[in-house]
Amino acid sequence: LFLATLTYDTLRFEYEDFPETKEPVWILGRKYSVFTEKEEILLDVTSRLWFTYRKNFPAIGGTGPTSDTGWGCMLRCGQMIFAQALVCRHLGRDWRWIKGKRQMDNYFNVLNAFIDKKDSYYSIHQIAQMGVGEGKSIGQWYGPNTVAQVLKKLATFDTWSSLAVHIAMDNTVVMEEIRRLCQSNVPCAGAAACPAPESDVLYNGCPEDVGLRERFAPWKPLVLLIPLRLGLTEINEAYIETLKHCFMMPQSLGVIGGKPNSAHYFIGYVGEELIYLDPHTTQPAVEPSESGCLPDESFHCQHPPCRMNIAELDPSIAVGFFCNTEADFNDWCQQIKKLSLVRGALPMFELVERQPSHFSNPDVLNLTPDSSDADRLERFFDSEDEDFEILSL
Repeated sequence: LFLATLTYDTLRFEYEDFPETKEPVWILGRKYSVFTEKEEILLDVTSRLWFTYRKNFPAIGGTGPTSDTGWGCMLRCGQMIFAQALVCRHLGRDWRWIKGKRQMDNYFNVLNAFIDKKDSYYSIHQIAQMGVGEGKSIGQWYGPNTVAQVLKKLATFDTWSSLAVHIAMDNTVVMEEIRRLCQSNVPCAGAAACPAPESDVLYNGCPEDVGLRERFAPWKPLVLLIPLRLGLTEINEAYIETLKHCFMMPQSLGVIGGKPNSAHYFIGYVGEELIYLDPHTTQPAVEPSESGCLPDESFHCQHPPCRMNIAELDPSIAVGFFCNTEADFNDWCQQIKKLSLVRGALPMFELVERQPSHFSNPDVLNLTPDSSDADRLERFFDSEDEDFEILSL
């Protein structure tokens, strides 16, 4: 244990602090100044849930690996971007983690959804086993698209969060599809998760005395993941401004991607550098204490975050956004439309009202989430396979 602490503490000195710059620091839709808000920046970063490689967890599938060192980095990044969605959903973007301070129950509910055991909603066990259906054997490296598809499937079991997860394929976000998904009046779990509407009339028209206490939510909170390929072997410079703008939006969940076969969770940028949380540290798996309390310090990165030049980013990424309400989604659409007017910024994806007619043309490579041709979809989006084709630039 002493050694572990020692290594962790020596690590602290290897991280550079933020550069003294007049450039604003953007973290998941929040703008900061290095000169006047350094503490706030570090507190915001530390408050994000940080998932890294772990060792000595229960064997995946009962007989599989007990550590994800060397193969689980993209799975951990998927957990981080999804944990940020759950934090926004249940705690709010303004929530902060303070070392030693007693946290609310909802915080532990979020954290427990990612703990390394088979029955947590988004555990490494669930992600690895669900990935088998996507053609990935346990212990195989994932790309951003695979982890997004798997998380979408796992979210259907998380009735507490009651999320609508949409993965926009073929570089196109179809507003009509998202509205249909989010307005599919599904009862949400408990009154705490969704406040009761002003009137006593339930959305489905059932009278109160039927004993149906579950309220129907008019809009399910949206997690929007957009797998993209921003160039052939390196990022096309024309996308850099647009990518930066994604971190400025209040709906931002950040970006998962990295360098080839080495995944990072990008949470912001300063100048020409991306700010990220790195999963490549192996920590022992965490067990709840005898009191049932979960020791949570190792799930928060307590040193300044890593940075890398934006030009080094592998072109295969997935961008994430969270829209808690319909108003948030409408606002996001407006911002994306404005972004297309920014000079020198090439749009990374298209925003359209309804499904373009060419989508249904069988001659076109149709990259929809339910495409049975998953391996072609994989080839198109994942950086582990160099044999892809760019459809349009």
